[in-house]
Amino acid sequence: MSLIPTASNNLTTLKTSNMQSLMVSNRLILGIIAFSVSFGLSLVPNWNFKQSLITAIITVLATYTAALFVDQRRRNHEMLVLSSLHKRIKDMEGLKSRIVREINQIETHRDLLYKESQQLQNQILECRNQRNSLHRELGSFAGQKKQLEDESNKLKTELYILENNQVELNHSLTTLTAEKRRLELHCNAHRSEINQMQSQISELQQEKQEIESNLTLLGRLKPQLEEKLYELRIALQDLETEVNQQSKLLVDTAIQKDDIAASLDSLKKQRGEQQTELQQLKSEVSLLQEERDLLQSQVWELLQQTEILNQDLLPGNIQPEKNDLLPFSEVVESLPEEWTNFLEKLPSHEIQVLKAIVEQDNPSMAIKKIAEDHITMPNLLIDSINECANDTIGELIIEPSVDIPEVYQEHIVNVRKLLSMYEVIMTRHASPN
Repeated sequence: MSLIPTASNNLTTLKTSNMQSLMVSNRLILGIIAFSVSFGLSLVPNWNFKQSLITAIITVLATYTAALFVDQRRRNHEMLVLSSLHKRIKDMEGLKSRIVREINQIETHRDLLYKESQQLQNQILECRNQRNSLHRELGSFAGQKKQLEDESNKLKTELYILENNQVELNHSLTTLTAEKRRLELHCNAHRSEINQMQSQISELQQEKQEIESNLTLLGRLKPQLEEKLYELRIALQDLETEVNQQSKLLVDTAIQKDDIAASLDSLKKQRGEQQTELQQLKSEVSLLQEERDLLQSQVWELLQQTEILNQDLLPGNIQPEKNDLLPFSEVVESLPEEWTNFLEKLPSHEIQVLKAIVEQDNPSMAIKKIAEDHITMPNLLIDSINECANDTIGELIIEPSVDIPEVYQEHIVNVRKLLSMYEVIMTRHASPN
């Protein structure tokens, strides 16, 4: 950067030195011519060398003063021109710096918006991963809950079986006690009979022998009955211990069930909090999308303004006014009214884009050329046509997701009618009549 002003200074010094040498030589020539002319003219009539020399010197001085005056005026004029040029250069440089600053601000703002959108996408992915993990945990908890319910159902069935066994044991105990009572009554009756027989020993010896035999039989049956009673008591104790164990297991399962219910409630609360956070994130994303739509609309308006300015600046690019065109109903009667409104709102270059899409197999090059001519991009042209169609017709007419743009099959007939209508109007407008 420091070499440029030094080079310019050297050039200016060389130019000034050349100019000064030329001015000195020109002044010498001018002085010689003035001196010779005045000396000759004053010498011819009088032949007085002294007077002619004085007049020649006076004329030389007069010519030099006149030349200096003229040079001074010329220099003043050149300084004024240079000062005006310097001011204009400074203004252009200030305008250039302002434009560069605005472009840098727009680029920094775009980078910030891109970074914020990337951060929001990362947050949304994290929230989705958290939601999936919560769903998996809830699924595992549901499986555990089902297992616990199955185990509790099994325990209930086992308790029911144990209760039935206990009822049967109680029934058998009642029958045994009834038999015991009956045997005790029988024993008491036999003892009373034995007492009676002892008073009548002498008379009833045979009956005494029979009673003794019966007593021996009863003595044999008594230990067997006592053993059965002992075994029944042991079985009752075992059943009571099992019932206590089952009750403890039921209490433990109930406690575990309460713990699981509390953990489920906490998980539901956490899920509600995460849903609120997701809703907040969705609201923030919607706000950012609205801001992005506003920025896109502003960029689209700027592009349209530049396009209009370029169309105004290009020679021979003046479009005919809509008042000069014939009414659309006289050209094509079968075209619906919303399609005529759509044709009225479309500019000529977007109609050319539609024509290229309908008539060509690969219209990408034609659309790219139209976009370059109007200082825009092919995607923005297709989006503009779809936006205008959505506003007037209520539907999109071009598939935006494919690589090669195509018109939807349900709209191809109306698009062809629209293009033929536009061609008829342009030919009628171009005709001298």
